[in-house]
Amino acid sequence: MAKIRVGRVSEQIKKELSQIIQTELKDPRLGFITVTGVETTSDLSQAKVYLSVLGSDEQREDSLKALDSATGFLRSELGKRMKLRHTPVLVFKFDSSIEYGSRIESLIDDLNRGNESK
Repeated sequence: MAKIRVGRVSEQIKKELSQIIQTELKDPRLGFITVTGVETTSDLSQAKVYLSVLGSDEQREDSLKALDSATGFLRSELGKRMKLRHTPVLVFKFDSSIEYGSRIESLIDDLNRGNESK
């Protein structure tokens, strides 16, 4: 039962944070950010928020700094919207799975082009 609740809360955090970041945050350092996933501890005290940011490494770092400085605002907005007794501490991390997938796809395309030329 607890695992189902944690999963539902994680999905709701993902949805709400995506909306807050896109509509409420006005920091110019923020790039094009997608919240790709949220992992919440079983006691709901901490939530790891996985992000995908389009742009250079510098733009990614700037976006992360902007989110870190807005953490208090994000937590308070999340608390208002979700009505949780305790809003989890947010920890932002980059999700490299999209980049990894793109790299694999590019390698496969290169291999296929090499086989076609033979």
